Amino acid sequence: MRVCVELDENGFLPDRFAKYANDEFCVKGTPTRSFPMTFEDVPEGTESIAILFTDPDAVPNCGFAWIHWCAAGIPGSVRELPEDASNLQSFGMVQGKNTTAARIVGETEPLVYCRYTGPQPPSGTHDYLLEVFALDNTPRLEEGFFMNELIRAMRGHVLARAEAWLPARS
Repeated sequence: MRVCVELDENGFLPDRFAKYANDEFCVKGTPTRSFPMTFEDVPEGTESIAILFTDPDAVPNCGFAWIHWCAAGIPGSVRELPEDASNLQSFGMVQGKNTTAARIVGETEPLVYCRYTGPQPPSGTHDYLLEVFALDNTPRLEEGFFMNELIRAMRGHVLARAEAWLPARS
């Protein structure tokens, strides 16, 4: 299985999905327009697709990998997520909380803490990890789940996993 995301001419996630997004693509100053992606070679028997998008390079800054997006319940027949799929809740996806929901940030706007939040590295280039999972079931999760709940729900149900590293500039 493969996941494909188009980067800009400099090899970075395009600005409209990250730190330098125009105001029209932000909520409360946070970029919330998710990037499009395609899925290739999804195995037969895939009932649903799940997504995790994290920043392992955040560890030196805050002590943990920052969660930017987690989503589940995307039908296994889907081969392309459109731009802004998170805000559009495309294909009936269920989305979990990102790190802005944590006590250290305390975001209270659901359109920020329970959707895609784009990369905003404080300094240097960060490499963001996009993981896509083909599952033989559809996890029973409710909007606002935590990433650990998704990981537990996926145990024993992952048919294939794909990853892409997406750099974003500060």
